[in-house]
Amino acid sequence: MSVELTGAEITIRCLQEEGVQCIFGYPGGAVLFIYDELFKQDKVRHILVRHEQAALHAADGYARSSNNVGVALVTSGPGLTNAVTGIATAYMDSIPLVIISGQVPTSAIGLDAFQEVDTVGITRPCVKHNFLVKDIKDLAETIKKAFYIASTGRPGPVLVDIPKDISQQKTQFIYPDKVVMRSYNPVVKGHSRQIKKAAELILSAKRPMIYAGGGVILSNAAAQLTELAQMLDFPCTTTLMGLGGYPATDKQSLGMLGMHGTYEANMAMQYCDVLVAVGARFDDRVIGNPKHFSNENRRIIHIDIDPSSISKRVKVDVPIVGDVLDVLKELIKTLKTEKTKPDQPAIKDWWKQIDLWRERDCLKFDRDSKIIKPQLVIERLYHITKGDAFITSDVGQHQMWAAQFYKFDKPRRWINSGGLGTMGFGMPAAMGVQLANPKGKVACITGEASIQMCIQELSTCKQYKLPLKIVNLNNRYMGMVRQWQEFFHGNRYAESYMDALPDFVKLAESYGHVGMKIERPEDIDDALKEAFKLKDRLVFMDFITDQTENVFPMVPGGKGLSEMILV
Repeated sequence: MSVELTGAEITIRCLQEEGVQCIFGYPGGAVLFIYDELFKQDKVRHILVRHEQAALHAADGYARSSNNVGVALVTSGPGLTNAVTGIATAYMDSIPLVIISGQVPTSAIGLDAFQEVDTVGITRPCVKHNFLVKDIKDLAETIKKAFYIASTGRPGPVLVDIPKDISQQKTQFIYPDKVVMRSYNPVVKGHSRQIKKAAELILSAKRPMIYAGGGVILSNAAAQLTELAQMLDFPCTTTLMGLGGYPATDKQSLGMLGMHGTYEANMAMQYCDVLVAVGARFDDRVIGNPKHFSNENRRIIHIDIDPSSISKRVKVDVPIVGDVLDVLKELIKTLKTEKTKPDQPAIKDWWKQIDLWRERDCLKFDRDSKIIKPQLVIERLYHITKGDAFITSDVGQHQMWAAQFYKFDKPRRWINSGGLGTMGFGMPAAMGVQLANPKGKVACITGEASIQMCIQELSTCKQYKLPLKIVNLNNRYMGMVRQWQEFFHGNRYAESYMDALPDFVKLAESYGHVGMKIERPEDIDDALKEAFKLKDRLVFMDFITDQTENVFPMVPGGKGLSEMILV
């Protein structure tokens, strides 16, 4: 029998029906009735952040590391506008989120009421979909639709804007078992004829290459990708978002490709004759200038859930629209039934060429330096955590070094802002990861510029006893900005020098955490070991690193993948 509930009660009941265990938010006038209902129950845990941007990043980290929909709750006006950066971050990386925002009463919409903004208009360019609830009878079904849209097809953030009067009104509560939307029916199964064509092309390859992106992670297809590559003895490279989709320590892994990818991965991309793109979108940081993408004639297979991503930047020969997991299963099944087998002598010769490229040792750095090299810190972090930590990062040089030197063998262990490149993402995302994985080791790799974007979340970590390990690679510069200024702007370091930094040890201690300052290479291991021994404390490690160190390899903007700067 249905019962009458207020809009606020319905909102919380919907979250409970969806199995939501944790939401991230910050209260305000337009959502106080919803917060009141949160207070009255204990099934959905609320995490109070110190800034709405952090609520979205935390929900984002929660979603990426757990394969659940992340949920955030913010108030109207500045609450919503503060959240937009986090919404856009999730949108660019196709992360499933549901954002519930408060709105002024329906009678005040459009009248410049206190703390009113056009939430639907502001967020439209950076959400998968959004809703403004104008009738309380639509509320439950709207929230059901939001979770369905966010988690199916190409995932993404969906926003539900709830006016204050809607949260007070009452109606009968009925939560639908499912929703049917005539205008939204994502394709999951790949076309069998296209899969057959792909199998035939793969078996004809003499210089094959598998290029895997974040879609492999999002569709939980890492095991199938690994099976495909190892069955065929094909080399595999992953994008920044795809790290962990194929085990980095496997001999067939060529590492990350793209602007800061390995020499062997980029060269293999340029000279292969059959390229199998799996859940990747050929973005500018991966392939460079499309005009220079390919040094040899080659044919491309592209598997993606989103038809708009196929042939968007690079024309492909065999498009397959469908969920990566389903398509890979069918492709493997088809390949196993084919009478033709891969050209083993040709592939063996191809591996010889790849091994010659590997000999360039493109990730080498000065291991005898008396100043801490940031690459060494990441290497030692990988060694001490045995490659089994959840790693979040902010954005900049430290992000690229983390991607290059921490070898991810498992999916959903590497959490970073790829598409939008959001400084300030790392620590709040780590909070979400820790809450989703309470027994996991969680480290945030950051820099002294990025960490200050959301530094206030040290307070949230204290309140909820989140034992994060902060690895601050402190070179006293906005490192990636400085690198570009050195390479392309005549060493004119315009506003990239951080000359008023706090004492991070004292700052961490002022929030009730443990702070460490590490200045010598020989102290790196002891600091990391001590930090991870403190299982119930947040430890902020301030590593004073070489100011002059740059990220190599590097493909300059507008260049092709084979035009790398190596030293």
